[in-house]
Amino acid sequence: MLLALDAGNTNITIGVFEGTALTHRWRLRTVHEQTEDEWGILLRNLFALDGIDLRQMDGVIVSSVVPPLNPTLGGMSRRYFDREAMFVTSDTDTGLSIKYDNPREVGADRIVNSVAAFAKYGGPCVIVDLGTAITFDCVSANAEYLGGIICAGIGISIDALFSRTAKLPKVDFREPDKLVGTNTAGSIQSGLWYGAIGMIDGIAERLVSQLGPDTRVIATGGQARLITPGSRYLKHADEDLTLEGLQRIWQRNRK
Repeated sequence: MLLALDAGNTNITIGVFEGTALTHRWRLRTVHEQTEDEWGILLRNLFALDGIDLRQMDGVIVSSVVPPLNPTLGGMSRRYFDREAMFVTSDTDTGLSIKYDNPREVGADRIVNSVAAFAKYGGPCVIVDLGTAITFDCVSANAEYLGGIICAGIGISIDALFSRTAKLPKVDFREPDKLVGTNTAGSIQSGLWYGAIGMIDGIAERLVSQLGPDTRVIATGGQARLITPGSRYLKHADEDLTLEGLQRIWQRNRK
């Protein structure tokens, strides 16, 4: 069994694999202040609820974009799983050739997403990850990570409207009942929804025109399934793409 951890700025996604099958998944808030023991006890309790034995874990692999968490997660892995965690970096053997000017600047989650998308959908492909930031990552037909685009995430936009204005309320992100809002909350929801889709489709259109008409565009992240039906370019919503990429990388590097 494999424990896969995707540590993002807002959430940490936890997956357990038996072979290539993702059998358990949890999404928790990323709490920077938690100690090794707090993470270990939290995972132990989650495992106990689902009848998973910690001693069955053959490995632990981590994709992290929160560097201060890495020592804590590494220590938790050693203490509670008796395993040295594998942290994905640009130096990890992933099967992709990274063409970024400085490969070390590429977030681990972007590399992992690209590995899984290329393996599942082929290339060229574009991965749109709707997280704290909205990222677009491009992979060629020759398994080359070409680079991408980084935009402000939907949650950031919601927080900015609420914190930087005196009268606008904080609203949930969801498809509005109608295009033209007839109250403040509805107007904001329409702006967020169609603004996000317009941005995603506009960027995707330019990327497809550059990479070629056979380019597949895949959405992942917590809001992928919500927003995909409204988009002209997002044809696949794959919420577990990052975890599946971690499993593939671990299998490739397993001794």
